[in-house]
Amino acid sequence: MASDPKHRPNAFQLGFLLVAVAGISWLFLSMVETFLMALLLGAITAGLTHPLYRRLLGLLGGRSMLASACIVVALILLVIGPFSALIGLVVAQAVEVTQDVGPWVEAQIADPAGFSALVEKLPFSDWIPESIFPEREKLFEIGGNAVRSTGSTLVDGLAAAGRGTATFLIQVFIFLYSVFYFLVSGREILDRILYLSPLESDDEALIIERFLSVTRATLRGSLLIGGIQGLMVGSAFAIAGVRGAAFWGTIVVVLSVIPGVGAPIVWIPAVIWLLASGHALSAGLLALWCGLVVGSIDNVLRPRLVGSDARMSDLMILISTLGGISLFGAVGFIVGPIVAAVFVTLWDMYGRAFAGSLPALAAADALLGSSEHAAPAHTGRDVADSTIAGSEDPEDEGSQAT
Repeated sequence: MASDPKHRPNAFQLGFLLVAVAGISWLFLSMVETFLMALLLGAITAGLTHPLYRRLLGLLGGRSMLASACIVVALILLVIGPFSALIGLVVAQAVEVTQDVGPWVEAQIADPAGFSALVEKLPFSDWIPESIFPEREKLFEIGGNAVRSTGSTLVDGLAAAGRGTATFLIQVFIFLYSVFYFLVSGREILDRILYLSPLESDDEALIIERFLSVTRATLRGSLLIGGIQGLMVGSAFAIAGVRGAAFWGTIVVVLSVIPGVGAPIVWIPAVIWLLASGHALSAGLLALWCGLVVGSIDNVLRPRLVGSDARMSDLMILISTLGGISLFGAVGFIVGPIVAAVFVTLWDMYGRAFAGSLPALAAADALLGSSEHAAPAHTGRDVADSTIAGSEDPEDEGSQAT
C-alpha cells in the first residue's frame, strides 16, 4: 500500500505523524529516564559478553535463555557482589580520611615549629625554599581542601548509587534483566534500530564499530589497568601503614586515565609523608615499588590491552572521563569516553559528507602562519578520508598486526 502513489501520505499526514512520534518518544523517554543509564550499561555489558554468550550457546545446545542466565549469574558473583563490598569499604575510609584532615591541618597551622621540624626531616629539605614557611597556612589550607573535596566527591558519587535501597535494587534488577534480554534478543533490536536509521549502512557500521572499540578500550585501559594499579598502590599503602589504603587505591583508579602521571599524584605525597614521619625504610620501599613496578604497567600493558581501540587522544579520553563522572556519576567512567567517541565519529562523518565544500588545509595554514616548508595542501575530502580511516597509519597497522 505504501508504494502505491495514490495511498502515499500527504504533507499534513507526514507532519502529524512526525509530531506524534516525537511527542510520544519524549513522553516515553521521560517516563523511563530513571532507568536509561541501567539500560545503557546493560546494552554495553551484553555487547561485551556476546562472544562468551555465543560459546555458551554452542555448549548448551542452542538454549539461549540458559546461556544468558549463566552470564547474569556470573555477573552477580564476580562483579556486583565484590563491587558492592568495595563500595562500602571505600566510602567508610573516605569519610575517615576527610574527617581526619581538618584537625591535622589545624594542628600544623597552630604549631609553626612542628612544621619546620617536619620539613627538616625530609632528605631534600635543603632544596625547599624558606619562602614557603610564611605561606604554610595557605599551603596546608589548599592541601586540606583538596583532600576534603576529593573525599567528599567520591563519597557523594559512590553513596548516590546506593541512596535508597529500593531504588538501588531496582536499578540493579533492570541492569541484570536488560543484559539477559539484550543477549537473547539484542540482534533483532539492533536490526530494527538500524532499519529506522536514515544513515548509510557504512556510517551505521562505523558508529557501531567505534562504539564497541572505545568501550573495549575504556574497560581495558581505564578499568582493568587502573584497577591493577589501584590494587597494587592500595596494597602497598596498607603494608606501609598509610591510612585509607582502599580510598587512595580508588583515587588511583580514577586518575589512571592520565597515563604515566595519575598514580604518582597519589603515591609521591604518601612517600613524602612517610619520610617526614620518620619511616624512611617504608618510604623507600614504597617509592621503589610504585616507581618501578606500578609505573611500568602503563608501558607494558596499555599497548597490548588497548592497542588502537581508543582512536582518541589522551586529552580527549581524560576530559571525557572526568566530564562523564561529573555528569553521570560513577558510570560516567565508562559512558563519558563512549559519548566522546560518538561525538568524534559524527563529526568525521560530517567531514566526509561535506568534503567537497570544505576548504583545503592551505587556507588554515595561511591563517595560522605556517612555515615555508609546510606540507602540500589537502582538500577537505582527503582530510575526511584520512580521519575516517583512523587506524590506517603505520603505527596502528603494527598494533593491529600484533
